[in-house]
Amino acid sequence: MRDSTFLRRVVLKNYKSIAACDVQLGPLTFLVGPNGAGKSNFLDALRFVADALRTSLDHALRDRGGINDVRRRSGGHPTHFGMRLNFTLRSGESGHYAFRIGSQRGGGYEVQQEECFVYELGGHHFRVENGSLTSVSIKTAPAVSSDRLYLVNASGLPEFRPVYDAFSNMGFYSLNPDRIRDLQPPDSGRLLARDGSNLASVLAQLEARNPATKQRIEEYLGKIVPGIRRVEHRVLGPKETLEFGQDVAGSEFPWRFLAANMSDGTLRALGILVALLQSGNGTGADPYVPLVGIEEPELALHPAAAGVLIDSLRDASRNTQVLVTSHSPDLLDNPQLNTDAILAVVADAGTTTIGSLDEAGKSAMRDRLYTAGELLRLNQLAPDPAAKELSGRQLRLFDKGDA
Repeated sequence: MRDSTFLRRVVLKNYKSIAACDVQLGPLTFLVGPNGAGKSNFLDALRFVADALRTSLDHALRDRGGINDVRRRSGGHPTHFGMRLNFTLRSGESGHYAFRIGSQRGGGYEVQQEECFVYELGGHHFRVENGSLTSVSIKTAPAVSSDRLYLVNASGLPEFRPVYDAFSNMGFYSLNPDRIRDLQPPDSGRLLARDGSNLASVLAQLEARNPATKQRIEEYLGKIVPGIRRVEHRVLGPKETLEFGQDVAGSEFPWRFLAANMSDGTLRALGILVALLQSGNGTGADPYVPLVGIEEPELALHPAAAGVLIDSLRDASRNTQVLVTSHSPDLLDNPQLNTDAILAVVADAGTTTIGSLDEAGKSAMRDRLYTAGELLRLNQLAPDPAAKELSGRQLRLFDKGDA
């Protein structure tokens, strides 16, 4: 079976609370730590890339309060932030994409460096430094602009289009039950919106192109929320919503309930399942979603549903890379989770450290002495000391010329 891992390595420098981070990712990865540790900042760094490519770099920065709220604030006063992402495309080609963005007076910014390398098939690359294209593997290349990422310009070229598509199609979700409950305007239903506000359209499209996947979603939902038999798309005038079929005591047939009558937990669970499984088996008419990031999927769910939720996460990770933030011991109380699936996140004096488990935690899990959830309850989930000792100066974002 194809390995679903899209991002194999993530290097971050000076992004919000993260001074330095260098981690390996697999098909399913849990970022685990207390509230305020910086788990969401890691996911937001990846979402920043997708936003900057789908909309614009300016929009991605303004949506986060401007560059001065994105670059890390510290006594060292870093004036830039950057990242390097090592990837493997659906075609099997691998490469890396990296950039560094610097701040200017008055809240301005500039792309100081950016490069993209695709290693296979003879290799294709571009390298941009201070507004100039310093190296490129193709004869005719688009112009450079210092206030936008060059990968957007290069997306019109067949050599770099697959890279652009993969990064811009990453999906990150913080689902809002109120937005799911509201009557929704119809849209294309191609990809689920971050807050779930087009869930009805997405479910309708999923049923049309891949009814087997919709059935899997309903089966998982029925295990999380006992009595749920089905979920259907329903049109109400110019709007649309969801209709649930649920067993009711004393009735031979399931009763019908609109989304407005369903609990937050039920709506969040449905949104999570659709986010995870919307790409189906990743072939044919299914959309290409190389990575899905979900914040705290256990919210508003009964602890007994944790096992079903883990099953759905593992199921989805066969076709789509899945990243999850959590501080729930119940979700991590699964002996089948291995040490490679856990990244520990801690914060000290406002600075986030992210890394693989320390040797004590790995040993306890390998020897089946404790689950990750039990270690979390004991406050014994800690990153490897090497992650705490890592500094931004030790990290290299670019193949050369990295300051």
